[in-house]
Amino acid sequence: MAQLVEMYTDGACRGNPGKGGWGALLRFGGAEKSLYGGEPMTTNNRMELIAVIKGLQALTKPCKVMITTDSEYVLKGITEWMDNWKRRNWRTANRKPVLNVDLWKQLDELIEQHTVEWTWVKGHSGHIENEIADDLANLGIDELECQL
Repeated sequence: MAQLVEMYTDGACRGNPGKGGWGALLRFGGAEKSLYGGEPMTTNNRMELIAVIKGLQALTKPCKVMITTDSEYVLKGITEWMDNWKRRNWRTANRKPVLNVDLWKQLDELIEQHTVEWTWVKGHSGHIENEIADDLANLGIDELECQL
């Protein structure tokens, strides 16, 4: 049976586009791992996607993953829009190229390796793990600002 991993992700941006950060909190058994990073010029949606991608990339074998995000963009992209995008060769219903297609393709490949369940939570609503993921995303921006 696959190991159960809980993953909480968030992205942040100061300016949109602007300096961005991503954060992921992973829990497995009694262990916890925090991941974060930043980019000097990006969008909030890209950071939301990268948070999930980096969290999944940290897994070393196929797992059952419960991903909690406050991003409706990520959740709807995965659960509602992606199948149609792929059918239309990564085009929207309006025949325009899907934004952030590089990240969507990467995420699509990663979720194929695992059994993934998705949960949405309202951001900044006091959900402890979502707040931790938000803090990690902002830490990614803070550390980026120290390097510039």
